[in-house]
Formats: sequence, C-alpha cells, structure tokens
Amino acid sequence: MRLPTSTLVTLVVLLALAFAPLYLGAYPLALLGRVLALSIAAIGVSVVWGRTGILSLGQGLFFGLGGYALAMHLKLAATAKGELPDFMVYNGVEKLPWFWAPFASAPFALLMVLVLPAAVAGVIAWLMFRRRITGVYVSIITQALLLAFVTWLNGSQGLTSGTNGITDYQSFLGISLRGPNVAHGLYWVTLLFLALALGGTAALLRTPFGAILTAIRDNENRTRFLGFNPAAFKIAAFMLGGLLAGVSGALYTLHLGTISPAMIGTAFSIELVVWVALGGRASLIGAAGGLVLGQLAKDRISSAAPDAWLYVMGALFVLVVLVMPQGVAGLLANRKKAAALPVKTPNPVTREVSDAV
Repeated sequence: MRLPTSTLVTLVVLLALAFAPLYLGAYPLALLGRVLALSIAAIGVSVVWGRTGILSLGQGLFFGLGGYALAMHLKLAATAKGELPDFMVYNGVEKLPWFWAPFASAPFALLMVLVLPAAVAGVIAWLMFRRRITGVYVSIITQALLLAFVTWLNGSQGLTSGTNGITDYQSFLGISLRGPNVAHGLYWVTLLFLALALGGTAALLRTPFGAILTAIRDNENRTRFLGFNPAAFKIAAFMLGGLLAGVSGALYTLHLGTISPAMIGTAFSIELVVWVALGGRASLIGAAGGLVLGQLAKDRISSAAPDAWLYVMGALFVLVVLVMPQGVAGLLANRKKAAALPVKTPNPVTREVSDAV
C-alpha cells in the first residue's frame, strides 16, 4: 500500500526532529521542545475549529487545567512531607486545601491531566450545544469562561500562588528535573506525544466520526435531518480538543518549569488560533506546522524587534484572511488538485468550426 505524500513528509520531518538533540544547542533544543508541546494544542484547535467548525477562543482554559494539574503534583513532590508549599506558608494557609491532597499521587495527577480538561470541556460543550448555540456566541462564551478562570487564579494567592504561578519543581516520577540529560529525555517524550496525537487524531478523523464532523461543519441542519445528533458529535470533538490542550499544557509546564495565569490568558488562545489559521485549520499537519513556524518566528523577531512583533502577527492574520482563507496547507492542496485535473483538448470538428467562425 502506497502512503500519501503528506504522510511520508510527516514521517520524514518527525524522524529529523528525533535527531535534533544531536545537532542543536541547549537553547534551540529547549525552544523547539516547548514549541512541539504547544503544537499538540494546535491539533486540538484543528479538530474543533477546522474539522467541526467551532471557533473556540478559550483553549487556554483546558491548557491551563492540564498544566496546573501536573504543576500541583510537582510542587507537592518538591515539598517536604507534612509541610505546605512555600507560597501557602507566605500567605498564611495553615492546612493543605482538600483539592490539593490527591495530587500528591503521580498516577492521580497524570490521570487528571487527561480527565480534567476533557471533562470540563464536555460540560461546557453540553451546556452550549444542547441549546444549539453556534457561531460567534461560542467564541464569546469560551473566552468569557477563560477570563473567569484566569481571574480566579490571579485572586487565589494562597491556593494557586496567584499571578506568580506555581514554580520551583525538583523531580518527577523520581527523576531529577535538573539532571544533565533531562532536556534530551523531555524533548523525546514531547515528540512521542506529538506523534501519537497526530497519528491517533488522523486515524480517528478517517472514520465515519470524522466524516460526520465534516458534515456538521458544512451543513449542520442537513446532518440533523439525516438522523444524526450534531450536539453529541460536537461535544465529543470539543472534549478531544480539551484533552489535547491539557496534554499540551502539562508538557509545556515541564519544559518551562512554571505555570502562571499570564501563560494561559486570552492572548495565548487568540495566538493559537492565528497560527492554526496560518498553517491551515482543516489540516492537522498544517495546524501543527503553522504553530511551530509561527512560534519560532516569534522568538526570532521579538528578540530583534520586540515592538514590531504584534504588527507582524497582525499582518500575517490579515494576509491569511484575505489571501489564504484555508491557510498554507489549503493553498498547497488546491494547487495539487488543480495540477491533477486532466487538460481537456478540443474536439477536432469543434476546432475546425471555431476556426471557420
């Protein structure tokens, strides 16, 4: 069986990325690892927005839930048994909050990285889609919920360390996070999760489930008339997007060594949508690739000209909307289809008549 060209290119790129620790320095490798972690969230946006037609501006909520779930365990692991995390002591907290206690268990924390974002996404989706809320109203609701979550985090100094975020991690699963080879190992783990996210999501979207999501995106009413329940499929897609965002947030927290409200706010969620739009929202590879290239460009341009970066990102978004509404991946796909179309040669009789006229 011959593999599609896009699949072969993806495998080659993943293979090249696997050897990145051999030819990249410490900073470029750390940056690439963080960007690859973020690209998992971009795949979730592609499922929710590109495949199902739901524009969520609150993916930072699920990203933050995954990140904080792991950060709570890492903070407890770095705290002596029987003592409280340092920020709780500074804020006069005398007893470990009840919702912190279970996160002392690594298996529980890892389970929550998956379950918590997906469950919250499921509840939000159920409340929205059972009432047939669509379009810009979904964007407003998701953004409002994200702002509420960030506001709560900022105001909960004694529970979540507020604006400072949770930081100062020492070890994870008995492995020191400050060892000499940890950066390489964490990079490969991130790449593995990215490959699983790409492969698993692509396989799922090739099933009838993916076809129904596309039908909902193109014409929800017609899909309903055919006997399907669009709300159930939209809830499932939204939960998948939340799960991928949560995994992305946990990996990003490990890479960066901290998680704070500033990292998951509205700006983060909108930027995520911009990069997915640039790469191609209907393509998983395009969405992930757009985020990787966009984040790498952001690091380079913002370092050279910090004030110019926002203008560059705004110009790119306008360019995509006006010139490439399907993103780079959509543009390439359209060109490939055009090149594959057979060239029609006029009938000799028709040609003679036309020449005579």
